[in-house]
Amino acid sequence: MSITFESLQPLVSVIIPTYNRPEYLKQAIASAVHQTYQNIEIIVSDNCSDVNPQPIIESFNDARIRFWRHPENIGMLSNQMNAFKMARGKYVASLHDDDMWNEDFLAKLVPILTANQKLVLVFSDQYIIDGNGNINYVGTEENTRGFKRDILASGIHQDFTKIGLIDKSIPTAASCLIRNHVINWDSIPQAVGGMWDLYLTYLCSISGYSAYYYPERLTRYRAHEQTDTMLSGSKNAAAKIRKAQSEIFCYKIFMEDSRLQEFHDYFHSKWLDAHTTLGIGLLRNKQITAARPYLWQAIRKQKLNLRTLVALVLGFTPPPLANQLLGVLK
Repeated sequence: MSITFESLQPLVSVIIPTYNRPEYLKQAIASAVHQTYQNIEIIVSDNCSDVNPQPIIESFNDARIRFWRHPENIGMLSNQMNAFKMARGKYVASLHDDDMWNEDFLAKLVPILTANQKLVLVFSDQYIIDGNGNINYVGTEENTRGFKRDILASGIHQDFTKIGLIDKSIPTAASCLIRNHVINWDSIPQAVGGMWDLYLTYLCSISGYSAYYYPERLTRYRAHEQTDTMLSGSKNAAAKIRKAQSEIFCYKIFMEDSRLQEFHDYFHSKWLDAHTTLGIGLLRNKQITAARPYLWQAIRKQKLNLRTLVALVLGFTPPPLANQLLGVLK
């Protein structure tokens, strides 16, 4: 059997959705362009940014970059999926427009996926950086421990449902290389919203393939005030509502999947927690009547939860006092 260049150097599609982050975008593209693994296409999908980033694209003068600009904002998820659907590579990797890769990210992960046809994905650990690109070493260690990658065995994981959906060890959106043909990108519903990466992990986990953990930190995830993760953990009501709605949808799918019944109680608990979060978000958005059913649902179907109980009481508290007390609820 002859060995072709394609088998040795399969095409990798690097997916970079972007919106209104020109300086970060330039750094993200640079980290893709400078990969030591060269057989790549870089797909930049712009969600109708206020300023067209085409000059940034052209400044690289790199034929491997494919640029698409939507004439109107189609939403974060649609922009992300548009880029995935454009991918022609055997493998795909998502690179957020505010994150960066080490230059050997692909060089270290591609050979692993190529050598084992039973793998659907390979993932690495990551650094946490601030808005200026400086590594937050304390935050990095906390991130690694928080997602249990510090105790996760390197190598192949045949059943990775627990590490993917419970421990959330797999950073699908930032530090992961995926076998493209396994995923039907049209099967990811709009309702997953900002939880698309967890839903993608779900699709990979039920695919019948295995996952591989490469324990080195090969990417740089930027934690700053513009990220939805930061916003949803703050007092930003809209971000909290978006996140909770996505979680309710995803965890309902997970707990109804007969293949995942081992973890049904966990998914049910997270589903109820998301009802409380949505209720709190709606209260902060002064949608009192809309908030109450979600809080009632949560309090009826779970053991006494102080967070839910307080939120429900505030739903019947005069607005001036309720607004003051809402600040203590996350």
